[in-house]
Amino acid sequence: MTKIRPFRLLAAAFVSLGCASLAPLPAAADTTSLDALAAIVEAWRTSPHADHGSLSFTYWNKDGAVPEDCAACHSGPGFIDFLGADGSQAGIVDHPAAISSVIGCASCHTEAAHALDSAVLPSGVTLEGLGSNATCSICHAGRASGDTVAAAIEGIDEDAVSADLGFINVHYGIAAAVMQGGEGRAGFHYPGQTYAGPFLHVRDADTCVACHDVHTTKVDSENCLSCHRGVEELASIRMRHDDFDGDADNSKGIQSEILGLHARLYAAIQAYGRDVSGTPIGYAKGSFPYFFTDTNGDGEISEDEAVFPNRYQTWTPRLLKAAYNYQVAAKDPGAYVHNPAYVLQLLHDSLESLSEQVSIDMQALSRP
Repeated sequence: MTKIRPFRLLAAAFVSLGCASLAPLPAAADTTSLDALAAIVEAWRTSPHADHGSLSFTYWNKDGAVPEDCAACHSGPGFIDFLGADGSQAGIVDHPAAISSVIGCASCHTEAAHALDSAVLPSGVTLEGLGSNATCSICHAGRASGDTVAAAIEGIDEDAVSADLGFINVHYGIAAAVMQGGEGRAGFHYPGQTYAGPFLHVRDADTCVACHDVHTTKVDSENCLSCHRGVEELASIRMRHDDFDGDADNSKGIQSEILGLHARLYAAIQAYGRDVSGTPIGYAKGSFPYFFTDTNGDGEISEDEAVFPNRYQTWTPRLLKAAYNYQVAAKDPGAYVHNPAYVLQLLHDSLESLSEQVSIDMQALSRP
């Protein structure tokens, strides 16, 4: 009877997990190494990168392939293609990629991925010297920038409704761009304002992989709380104590200030849509393209309203800029860690712009 060695079974499992392009396991391996490897695979299996049921990997199932524009981040083979690890040209995806293919071991553990040291943000800014954070930054920088918005509204009067305008979605998972603040230009920057640069923590907590486990992507909050004493969760941390959202309460974490200002901006967007653009507007966070016409004017977007034919189409430059920045804050729920000052500035300046047309008490708000 042929004896099947445990590490051969593990190798077969790696192939099924999208790791076939990795170097093969050695002919012999000690139990300690196998146990460590199995633990890594199990950790990865619990991560969002391994979620076979996620819309991130199943959205294109109906089409039979992931298109080139999306494949680098939404298909394991697509990312390998983007890196050039399959022998193709690096930096582009040459052909549609396989559906239902998660970001597996081979996505990050190839010579091409290990050699990667830079990433280009949607603004055109190139981040250098990223090391092992480069692979994270490729897919977690968004698909648009404030520059995209500026180009779209050029030459259009600030409060003129234009059929040439549509909502510009920054995409999601945009932490790499938000971390760079004003230098990364993830948000729309209002003329005459200055914006916070990269948010620097301490040396050992200043990169993606310094805070996020590389396989589970979870944050080890104990490391954070060992310095930020007196709080029990990350969302309770704050280093700035002004009242940014105008609720006269600065006793909670900085996340509460971002959420409060975010809610104020949404109310202002709704008021502007109703009173200036002439069409009630609402937001549905799980439905593309996110902003829809509030057909019954009840202040909510119902399931039957959150459909593409009912997408909001009465855009002015002023409204588009504010809605874009609203989405930037919405699509980085970790902004309170990644760069709280920058996101607060984007929200504040968007409100200040809208206040030229709708009633907003800006005196109650502080800008970082």
